[in-house]
Amino acid sequence: MRLECFGAALADAGRAIDADPGYIKGYYRRADAALGLGRVAAALRDFRAAAKVAPADPDLRRKLAQCEKEAARARFEAAIAVPDAGSVPVADRIDVRTMPVEADYVGPRMEGSEEDGYKVTLPFIEGMIESFRAQRSIHRRFAFEVVLAAKALLAASPPVVDIPIPSESHFTVCGDVHGQFYDLLRIWERNGPPTADNPYLFNGDFVDRGSFSVEVILTLFAYKVLHPESLFLARGNHESAGMNKVYGFDGEVRAKFSPLLADLFRETFCALPLAHVLGGRVLVVHGGLFSRDGVTLADLRAVDRFREPPEEGLMCELLWSDPAPEPGRAPSKRGVGVAFGPDVTRAFLEENNLGLLVRSHEVKDGGFEVEHGGRCVTVFSAPNYCDAMGNLGAWIRFEGAAEPGGDPTPHFTTFDAAPHPPVRPMAFASPFMGGMFGL
Repeated sequence: MRLECFGAALADAGRAIDADPGYIKGYYRRADAALGLGRVAAALRDFRAAAKVAPADPDLRRKLAQCEKEAARARFEAAIAVPDAGSVPVADRIDVRTMPVEADYVGPRMEGSEEDGYKVTLPFIEGMIESFRAQRSIHRRFAFEVVLAAKALLAASPPVVDIPIPSESHFTVCGDVHGQFYDLLRIWERNGPPTADNPYLFNGDFVDRGSFSVEVILTLFAYKVLHPESLFLARGNHESAGMNKVYGFDGEVRAKFSPLLADLFRETFCALPLAHVLGGRVLVVHGGLFSRDGVTLADLRAVDRFREPPEEGLMCELLWSDPAPEPGRAPSKRGVGVAFGPDVTRAFLEENNLGLLVRSHEVKDGGFEVEHGGRCVTVFSAPNYCDAMGNLGAWIRFEGAAEPGGDPTPHFTTFDAAPHPPVRPMAFASPFMGGMFGL
């Protein structure tokens, strides 16, 4: 479970229970693994089964109470939710004019006025970053303005975005950031901020785990609004309602702003593209490849992404799958997605006239790893992940192909973690998750 192999943990615990139906730790661990996947109802069943065996166990009683509270909250939210049919999007129900900026507000300001509206500018972003660096917030009007503007841009993007990399130019790809705001700033300090001449793709998992996720996502969204063709954002498996409720982002938004902004983020994440193609030859996705042969870029371009990720199918596998050293396919140790071998990568790239697969989704000690005969690269940009892993972070800088039809050339840069204020990781996560990871 500490390796986040929740699928393997579920299977092992299930075998232990089959061998001894009275084995309390089997139920306890299977419930913990289910919580890691956001499956609250399944966890609750196992905690209750364990409680029948050991009703006086204090740790078990605490976890059972927490899980029952989480399940009750989920039932309440489902009961008050507007039905899908004919429902009005959150973004369309928000009137920012009801959020006036008070005269005594002293933080960074967007350009414009209450009457004529506001827009994102570079001085606003720079002021926002400095406020965040000092652990100060921004006015809620400006937070809503940023997210609403980003949602409009993202919703207009296709599921698969094609990005040219002309010769004599470059393009930077970053992996998971996971709410580590001060490490995000370190990337820009060393590689330059996003501009027309210095474009970026952040490959999902912007939020959760780290306790500065609000600061990360507002900064990324603001740069997306300022430079829509210079900052690209892909959806990760943690840009989803279930993960956000378990791993902290939902709680963080509610604590720092409001439940309404949390709902708007949830809706905006459903507009994030699922994949990017760089220079016509490099496919970038958060997770990986698929449980069947014959998948084409045309199939990916046809995916309906405006929803929460399903537990199977192309969208799920784009967000959750991982490479494996063995040929063929195997069940994922995560319990979602698939483990795919080097032959799967080779066949997919050849069928789609691609030269390289870039993905994120996994901690790597050195910040990146090249696998599958050089055809698959993992990049991870959250150094010393959760203040516990001791790993480096990395980014990839692609140089435009010198010859027409050539592949962009990847160059790897690693970096160590930046100091940050004494706020522990997962400070806003569900209580049972902090205990599982010793945080």
